[in-house]
Amino acid sequence: MQLGVCYYPEQWPRSMWADDARRMAELGITHVRIAEFAWSRMEPRAGEFVWEWLDEAIDTLAAAGLKLVLGTPTASPPKWLIDAHPDVLPVRADGVRWNFGSRRHYDISSETYRRECVRFVTAMAERYGQHPSIVAWQTDNELGCHDTVPSYSSAALTRFHAWLKRRYENVDALNDAWGNVFWSMEYSSFEAIGLPNLTPTDANPIHLLDFRRFMSDEVASFHREQIEVLRRHAPAADLLHNFMGFFTTFDHYRFAEGNALDVAAWDSYPIARTESIALPEEQKARYARTAHPDVSAFDHDRYRAIGAGRFWVMEQQAGPVNWATWNPVPAKGMVRLWAYEAFAHGAELVSYFRWRQCPYAQEQMHSGLNLPNNELSPGGLEVQQAAREIAESAALSGLGAPARAATAVVFDYETQWMFEIQRHGKTFDYQTLVFDYYEALRELGLDVDIVSSKADLTQYRLVVVPSIAVIDDALVDQIEQSSAQWVFGPRSGSKTPAFAIPSSLPPGALQRVLPMQVLEVETLRPTLAPAVCIGDTHGVAMHWREHVRANSETRVDAQFNDAWPAILASGRVRYVAAWLSHALHRAVLEQAAKDAAIEVQLLADGLRIRRRSDLTFAFNFGAEQVQAPAPANATFVLGQPQLATGEVCAWRDAQTR
Repeated sequence: MQLGVCYYPEQWPRSMWADDARRMAELGITHVRIAEFAWSRMEPRAGEFVWEWLDEAIDTLAAAGLKLVLGTPTASPPKWLIDAHPDVLPVRADGVRWNFGSRRHYDISSETYRRECVRFVTAMAERYGQHPSIVAWQTDNELGCHDTVPSYSSAALTRFHAWLKRRYENVDALNDAWGNVFWSMEYSSFEAIGLPNLTPTDANPIHLLDFRRFMSDEVASFHREQIEVLRRHAPAADLLHNFMGFFTTFDHYRFAEGNALDVAAWDSYPIARTESIALPEEQKARYARTAHPDVSAFDHDRYRAIGAGRFWVMEQQAGPVNWATWNPVPAKGMVRLWAYEAFAHGAELVSYFRWRQCPYAQEQMHSGLNLPNNELSPGGLEVQQAAREIAESAALSGLGAPARAATAVVFDYETQWMFEIQRHGKTFDYQTLVFDYYEALRELGLDVDIVSSKADLTQYRLVVVPSIAVIDDALVDQIEQSSAQWVFGPRSGSKTPAFAIPSSLPPGALQRVLPMQVLEVETLRPTLAPAVCIGDTHGVAMHWREHVRANSETRVDAQFNDAWPAILASGRVRYVAAWLSHALHRAVLEQAAKDAAIEVQLLADGLRIRRRSDLTFAFNFGAEQVQAPAPANATFVLGQPQLATGEVCAWRDAQTR
């Protein structure tokens, strides 16, 4: 449980640096991230490096006992580079080129820009790679942010052609896989293929999907080019990138393959994220000052898997931010609560953005641990309290890594892309469906791992697949080899890797273990709401429903009021043939958990729990005081069982002391 902060010495007078470093250490900060937006100060003109100011900043922070995370500043190329190479600027889907004057103004497919980045990162790593106080390096910053990926440039087209050649080898194979006989879309060569934008109506969905796959690989290869440099020159440091919440532009699993990451870091802005995702307005209003109880936990659990068990929060909200539709002040206690929430899910480090609120430029409305006048902000005071509590508690400071959960939720990036390309109904969003299932599991008091379908799933007792577009034989093999309960949601097995309907009909290969077929699908406007009852829980289908035919070996556990099956099952596998209202999802999962011999407990509204090592943490995001579900013999190492809004507690059961 370590605390960090993001700091920008280039934005403050040198006379403040030593005092800032001293105050950071006194506050309980151990790690400081610097330099990720300072290219113009390190290289003010092409080939002219000015390192002295950064040397002094690093030495000043290190002298205070602080460990450093050094960021490569490639998210903001300087003006001289853009003037020399204007083709580095990215191109939007409408053909308009972005301008200089903000950040992320580069085309990730530009060979020129990639060469410049490797050149600069090499120079930076040669100078600082062996510095004993630099314990980690961050590549770039929030890759793909601001819709700058994909880029529809000539450079992207050239590299897309090469990517297609590697994938299909000859254009006839591509034409066949893409179904280009439809609408006379056949190509005579790879070079004849354009980018899938500016078409009068829908582009071929597999063309769009392959472009998404290509751009995802571009993001990963851009990162790896810097990682290769850093591995050579900073072999002792942890290497990471700061991902974003609810962000699916690229496949994070593929990004992390091989030696690409030591730690998965991500940037947690819970209130802003609650405002920006597709939650019901009632929930946005209820959690306006605390954030939805699962919005950060969802990505804590996702990035823990992407980092193979290691994750950091590189930027944690420290107060009101500047970029959401509305930006309320967090409720009292939430800045402290979010830190403990991250630690409970396995974070090694929670680093706040930023040390001091900047009084100028684009982020002047974004809070920090200090106000612009250098006084600790309300959030800064909460961090001070958390740091003191951790330092004084051996139970908190000595926690081990979280154990594997009994329950896994499968999340798949290509499924998100496929369903974005063909939503079929404007309110269907895959990630929102996954989040609804995840929320239901957490309301039942369960710890959850969010994993890839390619992960080893055989050790889990309950595996929840809210939807997955492509079901291959390897996944069905895992079902057959495991003893888990499996729950699949709608649209599962609905596509092949070439974005076609399986010849055996959906759910494709899943029919090996669950004999059924999807005959038709419908998307539901709000006035169409087929009703269904699961036990004592009543609800409706929303957004999406399937008309399915069950084999004689398959039982129907629930039907809609028009007699179409709603829940089908065979052995340990269930299939939910619609997007159901939330209480119904929870009822399905509660029964599956019980069948898996997993203990469930329906938590009070706004209350969540998470276990790490021998401690159980409880967090109150709700408006009312709640009682933590601790046993009578529990020993509390943090807080008390009665939790007001924004309060957290942690306890150890008697048998685990």
